Amino acid sequence: MIASLALAARAILSAVLATAGVAKLADRSGTREAVGAFGAPAVLAGPLALLLPPAELAVAVLLLPASTAVAGAAAALALLLVFTAAIGVNLARGRAPDCHCFGQLHSSPAGWKTLARNGVLAAVAVLALVGGLVRERLSALAWVGRLGDTVALALAAGVAFAALLALGAFAFITLVRSYWRVLVRLERVEQLLAADGYELDASADEPEHGLEPGTPAPAPERLAPLLEAGHPLLIAFTSPRCGPCQALLPRIASWQRIHAGKLTIAVAVAGTAQERDAEVSEFELANVLDDEQLELYNAFAASGTPGAVLVSADGEIASWVATGSDAIERLLARAVAPPPAEPGLPVGAEAPELELPSLDGGDIALADLAGREALLLFWNPSCGFCRSMHDDVLALERSTNGDRRLVVVSSGDAAAVRDEGFSSLVLLDEGYAAGRAFGATGTPMAVLLGADGRVASRVAGGAESVLALARSGAVLQTV
Repeated sequence: MIASLALAARAILSAVLATAGVAKLADRSGTREAVGAFGAPAVLAGPLALLLPPAELAVAVLLLPASTAVAGAAAALALLLVFTAAIGVNLARGRAPDCHCFGQLHSSPAGWKTLARNGVLAAVAVLALVGGLVRERLSALAWVGRLGDTVALALAAGVAFAALLALGAFAFITLVRSYWRVLVRLERVEQLLAADGYELDASADEPEHGLEPGTPAPAPERLAPLLEAGHPLLIAFTSPRCGPCQALLPRIASWQRIHAGKLTIAVAVAGTAQERDAEVSEFELANVLDDEQLELYNAFAASGTPGAVLVSADGEIASWVATGSDAIERLLARAVAPPPAEPGLPVGAEAPELELPSLDGGDIALADLAGREALLLFWNPSCGFCRSMHDDVLALERSTNGDRRLVVVSSGDAAAVRDEGFSSLVLLDEGYAAGRAFGATGTPMAVLLGADGRVASRVAGGAESVLALARSGAVLQTV
């Protein structure tokens, strides 16, 4: 019976792998794109996409003859485990690339169903492997008793391996799900931090490939015509034999049209003149550079395709080389993003007309502070960053020989504010209305008011910047 089951398992696996291999051969560009989407390095995506369909077909053939059944079953199991690991890693990272398992016959985003399907096929491969090791055709009742010691040992090993594989798959799926939950929670933490004004730079962990930013760009004679417009230059390194590059080229063409007024985008193609002309015609690309011999690629110390580097309008390296579509998109976003607006009211603006209760009683209008410079320090007793600079603020208060006053504008409970022990004028801003009116987005922050009652500085944020503003110019004087 086990021989019959093994034969059926081999037939099923052979049919599945043959179908997958033929379908991938018929859609080579889609296969290259899928291999790159699953995380294969750009330089390996093309060769892997070229080798995968013949490998699947070879295994399908090995599964059919009895003489090569064991090798075919082992190879099928190895392929399926590799596919399962690639899918699991991408799911753990929150990505669901198109599996393209059967070319254009069937393609859908990889998910838990894809993982389960591969698990079932892996179990079928184990059955085929065990059946290949048990070489005798035995009856359903007598085959167990007639097993020799070697075959029985092989069968026991196969069963143990299958059980271990099932246990490992269960543990792997459990781990992936746990990891996914952690990623979701981390994303929520990032969102909460961003809502409070703390942005995490997604590019901070990207590798630093290429030339040092700030150094002169190589090949100035080739770049000069592209820099004549006075815009920064983004150079994308591509290859006609790179699947992810071909997927990115339509977007590059779109970026060239959309950002033409602020950014010049050039494409350095590592291909023949005929291949470059074909890409220009197909994607309507502009600023295509001949890089068949990889002169530009090597000069900029690029590390794979697709890649990109930013050159400033004055011909200096303005970024490390970004490798991969996602990194290139982040580089583009930084290149075309408007400069960040400085926080707070512009220097010279009239101070907001506000009247706040004093900690010592009564209301005080900001207009009453005119006649002397005043540093408004936006504070919160429960803020950890405020706590870290509390002693520094008390030390500033002890400097009484200047002509600038310190005014603490504090949110929080009045009793907690009183416990801070400030000797300066303390105004209560329980709802943080004054902070928002000056453009202060948190605590500690500070702004300087001139003697004329106008804003005399940009808003400073964080303990170090606040103390630098407080110590600049005249020494503080307490009220």
